[in-house]
Amino acid sequence: MKIQSTYMGLKLNSPIVVSACTLSEQTDNIIKMEDNGAGAVVLFSLFEEQIRKEEARFNGVISGTTGSFAEALDYFPDLDDFNVGTDKYLEIIRKAKERVHIPIIGSLNGITNKGWIDNSKLMEQAGADAIEVNIFFIPGEVAMSSSEVEHRYLNIIESIRQTVRIPVAVKLNPYFSSMGNMSIRMEKAGADALVLFNRFYQPDFDINELVIKPDLHYSEPTEIKLPLLWIALLYGKVDLSLAATTGVQSAVEVIKYILAGADVVMTASALYKNGISYLKTMNKELQDWMYMMGFDNIDAFKGHMSQRHIPDPTAFERANYIKILGGVK
Repeated sequence: MKIQSTYMGLKLNSPIVVSACTLSEQTDNIIKMEDNGAGAVVLFSLFEEQIRKEEARFNGVISGTTGSFAEALDYFPDLDDFNVGTDKYLEIIRKAKERVHIPIIGSLNGITNKGWIDNSKLMEQAGADAIEVNIFFIPGEVAMSSSEVEHRYLNIIESIRQTVRIPVAVKLNPYFSSMGNMSIRMEKAGADALVLFNRFYQPDFDINELVIKPDLHYSEPTEIKLPLLWIALLYGKVDLSLAATTGVQSAVEVIKYILAGADVVMTASALYKNGISYLKTMNKELQDWMYMMGFDNIDAFKGHMSQRHIPDPTAFERANYIKILGGVK
């Protein structure tokens, strides 16, 4: 069974892509990912805070926001604790491109244009095949309007698009009031792909110590439903590559996402749990399912369950919601 796919114009031998995670900090791991069938690797994120760590402005942001919530500083690790700085990050790109043939996608994580626009150009020069822009932004300022939030995203995309020639993917959250319209606007701003969705690591409270504790859990298969919905709704309606992430623990989730219309499916949690070699298992299970169903390539079933192609498009809309509630006794 042929499982080749295309993502932002990049030819991939598999639709399964390693999402941004610390496993890619080691070049040997990237080689192992290729050997076990990864279609591409999104490198671990270079954070805006790393790029700006020498600047007094960052310290001003911290001091200006922590006074309102005593434990807020806990969200921000000591910047000296970051394992990899900008120069080493670029060196990892160069080494990876020398030793593997699969696409290497750089990852930028931030909320403003400051500093990391220039670094997107440096990533391109180092050999990155594409860039994933992870706009991890929670609009906690109550006076900020929805249009201001949207403008921030679009401005970042436009600025990076003017900086590099390689493809640009945008990893975003699902909390826009009109995801479809925002997708079209991001396409016009210069995005080549959307990665659905960013998974916010939300804090928890320690009720005995009265402190905020960052809480990290691996994603679960039940989390695929929201990105599955939006990929199925957007497929065929935007001229963008669609990447799925969140909740991918096996080939089952990979298949569901592709049926919805995803070009690629990204995972990290499954590799943390099962090891990098689990990529080979996922590819084999994908091929076995395709053989059982009579599909000889990915395009034969991609988007088959999208709103565009299913017999009853209302399954994605309010009519199905009413049917579900009506069936609850």
